[in-house]
Amino acid sequence: MVSSEGLSAPLPPPQAATRQYGVTKPISTAGPTEADIQRTLELEKFLVDAGLYESKEDADKREEVLQRIGQIVKDWVKQLTRLRGYTDQMVEDANALIFTFGSYRLGVHGPGADIDTLCVGPSYVNREEDFFFILHNILAEMEEVTELQPVPDAHVPVMKFKFDGISIDLLYASISLLVVPEDLDISDVSLLYDVDEPTVRSLNGCRVADQILKLVPNIEHFCTTLRCLKFWAKRRGVYSNVTGFLGGVNWALLVARVCQLYPNAVPSMLLSRFFRVYTQWRWPNPVMLCAIEEDELGFSVWDPRKNPRDRTHHMPIITPAYPCMNSSYNVSQSTLRVMVEQFRYGNKICEEVELNKARWCALFEPYLFFESYKNYLQVDIVAADVDDLRAWKGWVESRLRQLTLMIERDTLGMLQCHPYPHEYVDTNKQCAHSAFFMGLQRKQGEKTQGQQFDIRGTVDEFRHSINMYLFWKPGMEIYVSHVRRRQLPPYVFPDGCKRPRPSRIMAQQQADKLPYDDGEVSVTGSGERHLKRKKDLDGVDVNQVMPLEKRQSLSPQPRDSVSPVIISDKASSASPEHSDKGFSMEVVESNKRTLLGETEPEYASNSSTITNVTSKGSCDDAGFGSVAVSSEGNTRSVEGSSVGSNNPGYLQGDVCEADSESLSDNGCGNGNLRQDGSQEALEPNAAFGMLLNSNEGVNSEQKAVIRLSLTSTA
Repeated sequence: MVSSEGLSAPLPPPQAATRQYGVTKPISTAGPTEADIQRTLELEKFLVDAGLYESKEDADKREEVLQRIGQIVKDWVKQLTRLRGYTDQMVEDANALIFTFGSYRLGVHGPGADIDTLCVGPSYVNREEDFFFILHNILAEMEEVTELQPVPDAHVPVMKFKFDGISIDLLYASISLLVVPEDLDISDVSLLYDVDEPTVRSLNGCRVADQILKLVPNIEHFCTTLRCLKFWAKRRGVYSNVTGFLGGVNWALLVARVCQLYPNAVPSMLLSRFFRVYTQWRWPNPVMLCAIEEDELGFSVWDPRKNPRDRTHHMPIITPAYPCMNSSYNVSQSTLRVMVEQFRYGNKICEEVELNKARWCALFEPYLFFESYKNYLQVDIVAADVDDLRAWKGWVESRLRQLTLMIERDTLGMLQCHPYPHEYVDTNKQCAHSAFFMGLQRKQGEKTQGQQFDIRGTVDEFRHSINMYLFWKPGMEIYVSHVRRRQLPPYVFPDGCKRPRPSRIMAQQQADKLPYDDGEVSVTGSGERHLKRKKDLDGVDVNQVMPLEKRQSLSPQPRDSVSPVIISDKASSASPEHSDKGFSMEVVESNKRTLLGETEPEYASNSSTITNVTSKGSCDDAGFGSVAVSSEGNTRSVEGSSVGSNNPGYLQGDVCEADSESLSDNGCGNGNLRQDGSQEALEPNAAFGMLLNSNEGVNSEQKAVIRLSLTSTA
């Protein structure tokens, strides 16, 4: 922990690295200059002033909570051992251990952060009944435990709760031992013998954290840099694994790789190099801290040569512990695009800081999401009470990423989505409420006349996936609506009201700074104001809300209840004065309904409200042609892939020249890993890992499931 009292002392010059960290030689072994040391002191002071470090009292409380939980699981295992008729000696020896991982294990947690914990128990204590039923009931009866939420069907089964106000995520792993020793080495590969996949994933969190700390040159510099990047990612809206961005372990692996490439750099240098490296990184080259190891245990490891699904990954970040996996499989084309743009933003600010043209606070300016797009998807999640909303929201949020993937797939990537990981609450609603938003824009650089994006079937498919929730209760509803920027609800803004329009000069300056201004879909500026005046002439309210079908039963609904009639809005028909850049509007609406006593505008019974905004003439000003949203269509499964992705036919190594401050795009191959399985050796001898190319016929299989409606209205 960095204290404000210790900031005045100069950092000692680091010793020259004597060993190679990672799969390649470092880019530079240069140490810091006096200016670098000064910038590091300023950066650490900024982190302290921003409140990113917890107090000693809070740290002591966390330790106390972990000790309490450790004693609870020991008593739980002893109780089960006695009930199952084991000997008194077995009962006495019965044991369970608590390990930590994530930000707490890495030493980069802040005030109020949760603690990722793993309980390791003996072979006769299982997860399904003993952990999620018996231990759950023990915790539920304790006064210190609140907000208890089991998630047994998650990719990594977890029990979430608060213990004396401290948020805990508790996993469970049953290992092939009758007695768990107190000195258990969690990194020992033998623990993976005779265990199932969920147990391997549960164990991997701790194993990966330990490996990261072993593979970085300087743990203190790594922790400070990671703390900066986590804070930056949250401020810029790109910190969320479940939404399709990166979570804590992903950011830790990216930072650790930069630490390997610059082993003698101090945090200010590492922060700057981070953005420099990943601005130029050629995705989907994988980021690896060490070579991928095979083992006789037979668990699947990340290998695009053998696993077709691995070829669809857009931003592979490989875990260093066996079995090596891609920790960032949730990343989509859209979220990768957003992150790369944010890397460029960070690189630009860091360059200005190094030239003394900016201060560190500029790097951590919050991202103005609601000023960056003209069109948004709003997803409202409601439930009867707070407890129901917590469970319902967790289910819906975990599947919002699928909606992004579906839209990418059904529009061939022409309609880009920017899911925003922040949650918003309308306190004026009588029911428990939560809302998430997605920014929408036409693919940058595409000049298409009168293009219509019909995503009604896409939303309906999303509805079907949401309706698979096994613990649905009356009152749990989800509504999807298309809103324009000027119609955003006031509760998404910090002070409850929209920001005033900037002057022409300020608008141009903001347009130059924000990353999503491509001319056609600009953030601010005269072009957007002109378009806004045009749209205002239509006098059409686009805030049509689409409720997704309430889960009544698993039987199909009558056909006429899900086949709304399209009604054309006469006021928006083609006319000479609007034939250039105007909009037409088609609205389908059914019976209005009430939600828990509160009347919502244009609520319909069976997903029957369709908003169809059609651009006539040039799409350059409109941003994109049209977006039609409802929930009518077929049900299909989405496996996390999307058409148009880089599906590599083979992997090719490339070498980055050592001791170079610049990242060269020219390299030489270190061997090919071909899709046909030929055993050419992979030498993990590249600063950028491996280069993925798309040459094989994977796309031909995926195109069969695409539904796309492109209508010309020119």
